[in-house]
Amino acid sequence: MGRISTAAQPQKRDADTKLAQSRLSVLELAKELGNVAEACRQRGLDRTSFYEWKRRFQTQGFDGLKDLPPIHKSHPQTTPEPVVQRIRELALAHPAYGCNRHEAMLALEGIRVSAITIQKILNDSGLGTKVERWLALEAKNAEKVIEITPEQAAFLEKLNPYFRERHVESSAPGELLSADTFFVGSLKGVGKVYLHAVVDTFGSYAFGFLHVSKQPEAAVAVLHNDVLPFYRTLDLPVGAVLTDNGREFCGTENHPYELYLDLNGIEHRRTKVRTPKTNGFVERFNGTVLDEFFRIKMRDNFYDSVEALQADLDIWLVHYNTERPHLGYRNMGRRPVETVMSFVSQEG
Repeated sequence: MGRISTAAQPQKRDADTKLAQSRLSVLELAKELGNVAEACRQRGLDRTSFYEWKRRFQTQGFDGLKDLPPIHKSHPQTTPEPVVQRIRELALAHPAYGCNRHEAMLALEGIRVSAITIQKILNDSGLGTKVERWLALEAKNAEKVIEITPEQAAFLEKLNPYFRERHVESSAPGELLSADTFFVGSLKGVGKVYLHAVVDTFGSYAFGFLHVSKQPEAAVAVLHNDVLPFYRTLDLPVGAVLTDNGREFCGTENHPYELYLDLNGIEHRRTKVRTPKTNGFVERFNGTVLDEFFRIKMRDNFYDSVEALQADLDIWLVHYNTERPHLGYRNMGRRPVETVMSFVSQEG
């Protein structure tokens, strides 16, 4: 809004005074009639406004009945837009830096802005956290090829939970599966229960079979009954299975697990001894199913058989594979079944 000229100022003051007198007359009429509704009806004023003007008259007198001056669209202390833009540029150029460091970098350029103000500007811009800054940087450069600095590359590797398993890569569903066995708990009258898990490294599609032992036969069972039939229905081969050196997977001549893989033309890849992180793909799934299923179900329900627990696990696996979105570079927010079927449709 432009500034009112000097000549127009007396006219505005006169208009404000007349408007205030009009509002005062409504208050006086209501007092005379003893009826607020009737006074408002006669003067064309709604009752909400009447009580607001009455309150302002009681607290501020006649001046309270005048219109308030317009609110400035910008505060005198507002950070200039070029400075705001520079703060955003620095945040994307150095997403790992905190506000104190950004403050110091701006000071070197002769720009004085406090770390608190920088944080507020970044919050308002959707760049308040490191993750938000990296996502914004990714979105900004999604459509073009860029070269990242060593600093950016190092930080990306640190943030990316999948980086340590980049060697566990596959270009198609079934090309490389990751298998493991872990103890999930004990059932009264049954004893210890183990989960024999298999996860596809292409899109995180998972299979699980519960058994009271870690024997090779149980590890084979999940492959024979669940895994291979799934890929056969999609007309996809299973290329290799990655396991640790557990006794259920290897250790003796003519080992049942290795014999089964060999009979089905599947390569057996094994991680190094005592380094489960090299099979971290399935290890991460184990943590997920433990937190999201076993610790909840086995706490809130009484299971008297492995079969009953397996029935609930099967329901959870449907949720995990077909309903639950998965983050990360493999699925990018899609569900595992979508990642698998997308590949199948492209190949078809």
